[in-house]
Amino acid sequence: MSPVHARQKRTKLVIATAVAAGVLITTGVALNANADTPHGSTTAGALPAAPAQLSAGARSTLIQQAQSGAAATARKMDLGAKEKLVVKDVVKDADGTVHTRYERTYGGLPVLGGDLIVHTAKSGRTEGVTRNTAATIAVDSLTPKVATGRAESQALTAARAAGSEKTAADTAPRKVIWAADGKPVLAYETVVGGLQDDGTPNELHVVTDAETGRKLYEHQAVETGSGKTQYSGTVTLGTTKSGSEFQLKDTSRGGHQTTNLARKTSGEGTLFTDADDVWGTGTASSSPTDQTAAADAAYGAQVTWDFYKNTFGRSGIKNDGKAAYSRVHYGSDYVNAFWDDSCFCMTYGDGEGDKHPLTALDVAGHEMSHGVTSNTAGLEYSGESGGLNEATSDIFGTGVEFYADNTTDKGDYLIGEKIDINGDGTPLRYMDKPSKDGGSADYWSAGVGDKDVHQSSGVANHFFYLLSEGSGAKTIDGVKYDSPTADGSKVTGIGRDKALKVWYKALTEYMTSTTDYAGARKATLSAASALYGATSTEYKTVAAAWTAVDVK
Repeated sequence: MSPVHARQKRTKLVIATAVAAGVLITTGVALNANADTPHGSTTAGALPAAPAQLSAGARSTLIQQAQSGAAATARKMDLGAKEKLVVKDVVKDADGTVHTRYERTYGGLPVLGGDLIVHTAKSGRTEGVTRNTAATIAVDSLTPKVATGRAESQALTAARAAGSEKTAADTAPRKVIWAADGKPVLAYETVVGGLQDDGTPNELHVVTDAETGRKLYEHQAVETGSGKTQYSGTVTLGTTKSGSEFQLKDTSRGGHQTTNLARKTSGEGTLFTDADDVWGTGTASSSPTDQTAAADAAYGAQVTWDFYKNTFGRSGIKNDGKAAYSRVHYGSDYVNAFWDDSCFCMTYGDGEGDKHPLTALDVAGHEMSHGVTSNTAGLEYSGESGGLNEATSDIFGTGVEFYADNTTDKGDYLIGEKIDINGDGTPLRYMDKPSKDGGSADYWSAGVGDKDVHQSSGVANHFFYLLSEGSGAKTIDGVKYDSPTADGSKVTGIGRDKALKVWYKALTEYMTSTTDYAGARKATLSAASALYGATSTEYKTVAAAWTAVDVK
């Protein structure tokens, strides 16, 4: 392919995430009649429905309590005798409301499309359930008619067509129940690893009907997403003294570490150490031991940790007080960055010529936010839910950049403007008018889910900008924006801080893994209702902003 096409392909894939191999939970969202009912009072200055800060011990206790009562919850929901609920996460609001996210099994097999959220008031009364799959699952037989070899062959064919360099499945096909669309059926899930054609790790999930051999679904789980830094100037970094040297390890933020892959594409890498605790030079070099990229990555990780902790009360990606880690100098001439659940880490390439690392602040926030999405709603990286997944990382990556209040890299509604991925100084994406990148969608349409997820994300990115800042022309911190609306309406924003709180609550409490744009509208309205009231300006603006991007 020509260099132009190569650049376009890399641009489309850049900024990524991956989920753990063998874990694929897919379902949509359908809120019951009670889901939009606000809980708690909404007195001035107080947000009773905002997530409460929980210690790791308190969160663990809530999860244990929910799991111990899972059987009783399943009975109350009229689930079948072969169905069981497994707690994935618990969120508790300041007013005592608890939102418990469950995955489901049937006959001991994972149900892909069975995830759901139970909303329980402080009194113990169930306020509602967010789910898509029917109340009960029934499968005629758990004995497959198709051999595992056929399922594996199908997965390998799909992987080769997608450019995978691997010719074998990571693991043998596993039996699952496919319940993401239509009647639940017995199926196989096969995961193929290796590398994609641009060097990004491959983790292709293929679901095959175990009775007919028909391919039901295909899903790429690798979702392409004091230091002297290249992008953020001179900053203070959390480090650890060990003997006569310093380590790039931040014990104040869950033990985050920054490691060096030194051009390799696998392994944990080697922890960066230094004699004088001054990291980098402010300018990246092509050396595989360069500290500048490490300084940027470490800074991005600590700011993102602080953003989630101080904005939402979230302690780390899993909300368990434990940090992920960052790997830099991945591969050679690798123009990408990604999050990977299997290593629980962020990984950064050094760009073309190995002199333009993808370690800018909003990229770091974007990657870590993929981890948050994976460990909450688990938005499937395909169709409209994939666009919402990408938009969530753009939204929170933008939040991180504004939160940092760094004069060298001021907050803006541009994505990846520092890394110059296009080679002409333009950003990767624009939130005020996404179509300015030449491919992203400004508004919803029936075919938007067929776009690459980095382009279908434009609908939600545009919604978030309108919700935050409103429509029309304006200049914010020296950057000019001009945000249109589908119907010519005027939208007055509620401010970025409130918009972030609405999106976070919707993600963690009301979205499931195949939430589409219509479902996202419902989820954010539920969040706004709970936070500010169903008659509030905030609620009405959420509705208006979605209508302005043609999601009704």
